This record gives sequence, structure tokens and C-alpha cells, in this order.
Amino acid sequence: QVQLVESGGGLVQAGGSLRLSCAASGRTGSMYAMGWFRQTPEKEREFVAAIAWSSGRTIYTDSVKGRFTISRDNAKNTVYLQMNSLNPEETAVYYCAESFFPFFKNMYQKADFDYWGQGTQVTVSS
Repeated sequence: QVQLVESGGGLVQAGGSLRLSCAASGRTGSMYAMGWFRQTPEKEREFVAAIAWSSGRTIYTDSVKGRFTISRDNAKNTVYLQMNSLNPEETAVYYCAESFFPFFKNMYQKADFDYWGQGTQVTVSS
């Protein structure tokens, strides 16, 4: 079992920044990659970014490239999502998720992840 706890969400004005954190605990030795997703009541859960724990390789959905940065601190078993230039359409609940699949993929979807955090609300005001 892996437990994931997100933090760092909140209210920010359009154009502002937030940094989300996701701390992992439990059976962390088999973790391969961590991802961030976001979801609104109107939309399916959407992939945002992912990072491999060992290599640090990253991947982003096109809409956040150049604005969001995913990083990790292996010693703390924590992954971060730095979000800059936020816009109101990015208001959502943000989830982190852990994948045990042992290869880094070109694109991720929900089914690739084994454990999920409880989510943290990000609200971007216009």
C-alpha cells in the first residue's frame, strides 16, 4: 500500500502561481513514476504531468508546457507541481497518483496509476 497526501492548493488570481506537493508513504520502494491529474465536475480526470522517480524524466500535457514544472525530492518521497501563469479554466481538483509500471510512457492515462491521493482544490479567479 502507498499513501499519497497532496497539499498546496488554494485560491489564486489569474496569472498567478501555486506549488502543489504530494508526499508518499508506505510501500514506496516499488514506486516508478508519479503523476498529476486534474478534474472538474464537467470533465473527465485529465493528465497534467508525470515524473520518473529514478531518472527524473518528465512529461507534460501540451496545455501546460512551459508553465508547469514537475519535480521530485527522492529523500522526502515528495513530488511537486509548480504552476505558473494559471488561468481560470484550470480551476479543478488536482490529484497526484503513483504508478508501479516499470517503464516511462509517452503519455499517461488514469488506468496507468495504482494509488491516488485525496485531491487538493485549485481555484483561479478571473
